[in-house]
Amino acid sequence: MKLLKLVPEDTNIAFLKWRVPFYVVSMILIAASWALVMTKGLNYGVDFAGGQEIRATFTQSKEAPIAELREQIGALGYGEPVIQRFGAPNEVSIRVRLPDDVASDKGAAQRISNQIVSTVKAGHADFRLDGNDNVSGKVSGEFRQKAIYALLAAMLAIAIYIWVRFEWQFGVGALFALFHDVSLTMGMLALFQLEFSLQIVAAILAIIGYSLNDTIVVYDRIRENLKKYRRMPIAELLDLSVNETLARTVMTSLTLLVALIPLLFFGPASLFGLTICIVLGIFVGTYSSIYMAAPILVWLKVTSDSFVAKESDVERQERLARERG
Repeated sequence: MKLLKLVPEDTNIAFLKWRVPFYVVSMILIAASWALVMTKGLNYGVDFAGGQEIRATFTQSKEAPIAELREQIGALGYGEPVIQRFGAPNEVSIRVRLPDDVASDKGAAQRISNQIVSTVKAGHADFRLDGNDNVSGKVSGEFRQKAIYALLAAMLAIAIYIWVRFEWQFGVGALFALFHDVSLTMGMLALFQLEFSLQIVAAILAIIGYSLNDTIVVYDRIRENLKKYRRMPIAELLDLSVNETLARTVMTSLTLLVALIPLLFFGPASLFGLTICIVLGIFVGTYSSIYMAAPILVWLKVTSDSFVAKESDVERQERLARERG
């Protein structure tokens, strides 16, 4: 039986021929993304903007009715609630972002909380209130700060790893590709005002991991070809390396999309932001590995003999002596 090949073995696409136009487009998209973040801002969820947190137990149930709670509380008009299991399967944490006009009014916040509790009690007789707290802006600010530190630390650790494993030019290329991917994701979140929560931070970290994985595969092949084809022009060598890894890249991306697309269209609303971010990340991560991480090596003056150990005068004389002998 003949195996299906999505990318023929003799594929020879001149990717680097269009490196300048693609770089210009990418720089414009990066600038536009951060302009959107600065002007429109991010739609922070309860984790980062504060709100009301209600902890409850459904005493007569083995598992908490999370889907029903999400529908009932969402109908109250306070946005998409964050409902998660908290401890045992029948214990939940319900977090709701308060409207801006009542966020600092404890009395109004308490009335909204009481309305949520009454709504849940009316539909579930075994509802037991375990806690009712206001998540302050200070705590939310600390969450935002730690989330930013986590993303920066991940990108820095990745750059150092690639620098050690390859050379500094590869570390710079990988870091720029990651910055490109994160920037476009943040731009999408700002443009469509998708809720920015801890789930989105996890999605961005997943995008960083995927993009890094794809970039390392391409870089590893480039390093092998730099040793193998010493006289090949660097642009042709980079094209060869990208084409040789293209089948693996396409297959990996399609496999992930097969799992994510159904979740995107048929999954719960609470996972939509997470899923759409990862789907976008697959596309921009694949694109950046080809059109960001590889072409930048040309401008960083990487050549076929960049990483060949330099021969000292003594070694040269010894080599010439051996050749004459």
